[in-house]
Amino acid sequence: MPRLLLLALAGLSACCGGPALAQTSDMVDRSQLRVCADPANIPFSNEKSEGFENKIADLLAKELGVPVRYTWFPQVTGFVRNTLGAGRCDLVIGAAQGEELMQNTNHYYRSSYVLVVRPGGGLEDVQGLDDPRLKDMALGVIAGTPPADIMAVNGLMAKARPYALVVDRRYESPAEQMIGDIASGAIDAGVLWGPIGGYYAGKAAVPLAVTPLVKETKGPRMSYRITLGLRRNEPEWKNQLNALIARKQNDINAILLSYGVPLLDETDKLVAK
Repeated sequence: MPRLLLLALAGLSACCGGPALAQTSDMVDRSQLRVCADPANIPFSNEKSEGFENKIADLLAKELGVPVRYTWFPQVTGFVRNTLGAGRCDLVIGAAQGEELMQNTNHYYRSSYVLVVRPGGGLEDVQGLDDPRLKDMALGVIAGTPPADIMAVNGLMAKARPYALVVDRRYESPAEQMIGDIASGAIDAGVLWGPIGGYYAGKAAVPLAVTPLVKETKGPRMSYRITLGLRRNEPEWKNQLNALIARKQNDINAILLSYGVPLLDETDKLVAK
């Protein structure tokens, strides 16, 4: 997940025409799509607009007929307070449903943590961390994330290799390191938030299998609905964004799938390309 989600775990009406020069009933200027984002958090976002959240922001802005303007801030503790809460921007592209610091739109995708393995090792179809085939395996996990709790319950931590949760992504990338260790055989498998695991597995030096962990029955949940985050006192903005998500859902899915994001429907089945 984006670090903000791990730590906590837009459409103007057609009647307005052209760029959104008028204010909404929420009394916020919508002449720009002001997005709060992390400057170094691929596959989600970066200052070069190379992440899938950047592409979704571009899509929303095009529909609104306005330019995108970013407020950059690392997605660590204080992100919402220093960006959205300070009025410096109006939208967080990736916010987990139920996030207490923001109001949520309807979700625009659903994903889960995934197990990343090398094919041929007999783990490709593992769908839960209580699978006996994982006993005595060396598994990578991001410290402090929900899978670590479930691994502990299932007795998988003795041989686990932890990777840091909060780092300066300009210089370190624990997910990439984990994927490299899986590819080289340094560890047997790894557990990552789906959008991160799917993206980096697709760039690995050897083919890797990515399986959503959707069969967990103990510990914290492993699947999450991801929304757009906004301030709580802006109901009209929320309604506009919900309408825009509904209208552009297929295009949003196409962006996410192009980055290897494992999209799940409400029955835990993968959404096909």
